[in-house]
Amino acid sequence: MTMIDEYDFQNVQLDQHGPIAVLTIARPKALNALNGDTLSEISQALDLMIENAEIGALIITGSGDRAFVAGADIAEFSSIDGVYAGRELSLSGQDVMHQISSLPIPVIAAINGFALGGGLELALACDIRVASPLARLGLPEVSLGLIPGFGGTQRLSRLIGMGRALDMMLTARQVKAEEALMMGLVNYVADDPLMKAREVAEQILKNAPIALSLVKEAVRRGLDTTLEGGMEIEADLFGMTTATKDFREGTAAFLAKRPADFQGE
Repeated sequence: MTMIDEYDFQNVQLDQHGPIAVLTIARPKALNALNGDTLSEISQALDLMIENAEIGALIITGSGDRAFVAGADIAEFSSIDGVYAGRELSLSGQDVMHQISSLPIPVIAAINGFALGGGLELALACDIRVASPLARLGLPEVSLGLIPGFGGTQRLSRLIGMGRALDMMLTARQVKAEEALMMGLVNYVADDPLMKAREVAEQILKNAPIALSLVKEAVRRGLDTTLEGGMEIEADLFGMTTATKDFREGTAAFLAKRPADFQGE
């Protein structure tokens, strides 16, 4: 097992609390804005975390009480010039977001303030989002002469529908937490989003680890195909779960009216 506290990052912090890891974007003076170094450290921290078999869920949050991630670091990215350089920047950010979305464990965003631009794209890469009542969410890139480049145009429209997504992106407006909850952009609004995220993670971790991973895979792969194709994927993965020890334990525990003791096997 790799000990996550053996590694020192400058822009992120990775902590483990039992089976739950917390990745904190730690640039409070810059409202946790994403620059190249921060994106690189997020990627390294994810690689490190996934090596630890004890970790069953990940929470991503921002340091301080003003921002989750206020966006990309405009001061750094404003020097980008040319189609090729811009495309490479977009792809590098997309790679990190894909790394998050493809993790085999549940990932929860605890949105403790502004989640704008790259910050909302980071939250969209997570499976579940918990927002503070004071959170503000948006993709304001068009006000800078850009479009979202870290997956926002694709993930937001898939999550809340094309019309609502285009309204947010074309107006560049910031959505308050309650409206975000109403439109399905966030799952919960809580005064302490990190505490609520922990509660959700703890509830999730009562269930079978292999089943959790495969339900994520079924949803993710199904979104990229037809309904019929998605049904085939579901059937294949359902079949895989029936061959696990966790399935035997889960059904036996249900019939015996006792808590299940899942081992991830």
